Amino acid sequence: MRRPCTRLGEWLRGRLLGVLLVAAAASAAAAPAAAGERRLEPGADLQAAIGAAVPGDLLRLASGRYRGPVTIDRPLTLAGEPGARLEGDGEGSVITVTAPGVTVSGLTVVGSGIDVPGMDSAIFVSQQASGAVIRGNRLENNLFGVYLHGAADSLVADNVILGRQDLRLAEAGNGVSIWNAPGAEVSGNRIRHGRDGIFVNTSKRNVFRDNDFAGLRFAIHYMYTHDSRVLGNRSRGNHVGFALMYSDRLEVRDNVSLDDRDHGLLMNYVNSSAITGNLVRDSAGKCLFIYNAHKNRIAANRFEGCPIGIHFTAGSERNAVTGNAFVGNRTQVKYVGTRTVEWSAEGRGNYWSDNAAFDLDGDGVADRAYRPNDLADELLWRYPQAKLLFNSPAIDVLRFAQSRLPALLPGGVVDSAPLMAPPAVGGPDS
Repeated sequence: MRRPCTRLGEWLRGRLLGVLLVAAAASAAAAPAAAGERRLEPGADLQAAIGAAVPGDLLRLASGRYRGPVTIDRPLTLAGEPGARLEGDGEGSVITVTAPGVTVSGLTVVGSGIDVPGMDSAIFVSQQASGAVIRGNRLENNLFGVYLHGAADSLVADNVILGRQDLRLAEAGNGVSIWNAPGAEVSGNRIRHGRDGIFVNTSKRNVFRDNDFAGLRFAIHYMYTHDSRVLGNRSRGNHVGFALMYSDRLEVRDNVSLDDRDHGLLMNYVNSSAITGNLVRDSAGKCLFIYNAHKNRIAANRFEGCPIGIHFTAGSERNAVTGNAFVGNRTQVKYVGTRTVEWSAEGRGNYWSDNAAFDLDGDGVADRAYRPNDLADELLWRYPQAKLLFNSPAIDVLRFAQSRLPALLPGGVVDSAPLMAPPAVGGPDS
């Protein structure tokens, strides 16, 4: 006969084992499933598949059509095989990303709404969705292509973005819109049609690199965005190539503007920035327009074939303009003012294709200073109706008197060390 204490010990051990088994089962049920890959076929319920996914999953879409809109609310990868097409219903955004660490790649995305205040997009990335990667997609006929609405450190790369052509310009969206997304990068995209190629507002530390733009209002449009870089982009046939506004400490290097309508480069309230190695050619307006921009370095650029090479106005001060090439512009510089502005630094000025100069000592610098404008230019800019007299004997007399009496020369741009040969430009197509 067993003693009572022995039976009590066995009972306690059994109870303890049962508790441990229940706890182990509960722990196993609570543990997340291992991330994996799931392949979906056309017609599958994509939103349901997203809802069943665990963080880190890869949802691979086979070639074919899928219905949107969808919301991605957990970190996963949504990847399309060639021919995978996600179609919205014409309302809102087709893909909305609300979780960090999401990747969307390889998809054709169509069918967003057209509500501009609603930010209807092919792919809308919310403020919570930092570190998103939007790569290698084709976004067609949506209002906005990609909208980074506060999504810091995101990447938009190697996409083809074709905006709508059936809307008025003011009603069309941008290829890529960025609001307050520090550290975001947009690179290697091909953007056509719509309003602006890239529009950025109230952000910092952004990089826009190697993008190609055509058929837009502005290729790149900067507003209140500081400490950022615009590198190696190409703009052709847009209203304005690169519109930089209300921004400080930018690096704008090796970009190309060809055949843009109004301006190749526009600097409005841009300060302490470096504009170097860019090519602007054959703009129908101005190669470069500088308005109230201060303490910038404008160097080693080529401005060619424009009605005006640089229009320089509104009290812009302490800008270093050196090592640039002004080639074949109808008017090389338009500067309306009485203050003298020196455009050379450390014995090196700029190249002027219309400067019939000599270099007797062979040092590559012309022997005389160059003034791109004279009294006749000043008269014409202040009183445009005087254009009727531009070929008259009175203008010839004025220019003759100015050549004999240097004191008559107006204030304006003076290049004390003009170059005899144009410097090389770092951008492509130069």
